[in-house]
Amino acid sequence: MDQLLKLTADAGVEVSAAETALDDEMPQAARDALDRADDILAQLREQWPSMTPIERRMIGELARTVRARRDAVAARVPVRRVVTDAVAEVDPEQDEDPEEE
Repeated sequence: MDQLLKLTADAGVEVSAAETALDDEMPQAARDALDRADDILAQLREQWPSMTPIERRMIGELARTVRARRDAVAARVPVRRVVTDAVAEVDPEQDEDPEEE
C-alpha cells in the first residue's frame, strides 16, 4: 500500500509542479511535468489488477482527484503553435554574389 500511496503522491507533486510552471509562464515545463504525472498514473493503472479491494477504493479515489487536477492544469496550458508549410519566397538577390556590389 505504501508504494501505491507514494506513486499517487508523486503524481500529485508533478501536477503541482505543472501549476507552478504555468504561474511562472513556463508552458513547456508544465507540459513536461504533466507528462511525468501521466506516466505515474499509467503505472498505477498497470498495478490496478493486483490491488486489493481496499487499495482500489483508496487509490482510486486519490488518483481521481489527482487526475481531475491534472486535467484542469492541462486545460490551462497554451496550445503550441507550429509553422505550417508554405511556398518559399524567391529573393532576387539570393543568386547574386555579394562581392559584385
